[in-house]
Amino acid sequence: MKSQDRNTPPLKKRKMTFALSTLFHMIRRLFHTLRKANDLHTANYYFEKGFRKVLPYDYQFHMYAKKRMRGHTILDVFMKEYRGRSEQYYRRALEEGWITVNQQKVTASTLLQHHDFISHRVHRHEPPVLDIPIDIVYEDGSLLVINKPPTVPVHPGGRYRHNTVVHILRKELGYERLYPAHRLDTLTSGIMLIAKTSDRSDRIERMIRSGDIKKEYVCKVIGEFPIHSVCDQPIQSYGHTVSFNYVCPEGKPSLTVFDRLSYDGIYSVVRCRPVTGRTHQIRVHLRHLGFPIANDPIYGHNTPWTHLLHDIPSLIQSQIDHAPYDYMDDDPDTSVPRCHVCQVPIPPHDPSLQPLYLHAHQYASSQWTYQTPLPLWAQ
Repeated sequence: MKSQDRNTPPLKKRKMTFALSTLFHMIRRLFHTLRKANDLHTANYYFEKGFRKVLPYDYQFHMYAKKRMRGHTILDVFMKEYRGRSEQYYRRALEEGWITVNQQKVTASTLLQHHDFISHRVHRHEPPVLDIPIDIVYEDGSLLVINKPPTVPVHPGGRYRHNTVVHILRKELGYERLYPAHRLDTLTSGIMLIAKTSDRSDRIERMIRSGDIKKEYVCKVIGEFPIHSVCDQPIQSYGHTVSFNYVCPEGKPSLTVFDRLSYDGIYSVVRCRPVTGRTHQIRVHLRHLGFPIANDPIYGHNTPWTHLLHDIPSLIQSQIDHAPYDYMDDDPDTSVPRCHVCQVPIPPHDPSLQPLYLHAHQYASSQWTYQTPLPLWAQ
């Protein structure tokens, strides 16, 4: 008994220290999340030649140093983890104090510790999206159902923040908080269920996971699609660094039911009913069946990597090699015009920005059905 008494206090002390440390970091994360959520005053939209654009704005990126960063210099970490800018830019950002550690100005040789708080202030340039209105299909006190336009991401991430469904709705229609209840790819259009409360969002997500919500999409593929087809091939994701998925025996169970709606001698319009909800599931299954979506920029037959499905690493490298010019590349030798404020290269419009021939047509449960009109390409 005495031995247990002697050993108990240190154990409790360690637990308390860990709990306080965890709580401290949770509070800091919440604080910075709230700060980011309240930056709509920097969202200044304008419209030009069929595109919705955002004026460049100042923005603070925040992160906590991960274990793998411990013992490495701040410059090495940015060069390895965030390769979109040049070493010259990062050295200048450190000298000017645009990059800080624990809210302090540091040198390029500063060594990072686990959980160091890193900030990076940038003059942010968002890519344009197509200027297509967000139509409201249904609304009540806790739910908003919209017809999502193609090319517009749902929520902030990557290069997009204000040019997203959530921020456009909050900025232009005055919604305070919005909670997308499911995913819809950037290029895909159609039905989206967006909750106004976290409780309603959780309920919808549970219904989707349990199969209580039936989803129906339409797409346009090249060739004469069978009258009826079912694909139950498992799907594997390549990883978090590249958004690419493929049929693989070791992948997650996946099931999609297809029915041809029409065929005009060149294209088929197909109804797709995904039973499971894997990322890019419809697109991957159609490609596996030999009928990819006609204008799919990733899984289509006309991509430079279409012959590399048997060699996924080479396929990913081909995607990287053929990626369109990105303003974050910061190549000092580029002839692309530069921003007069931050000197970031500004590329011209991407001519390939177009709606994907995939549309979320209907979501239904035993109690309700929400549906959008078919897009012109499916009529």
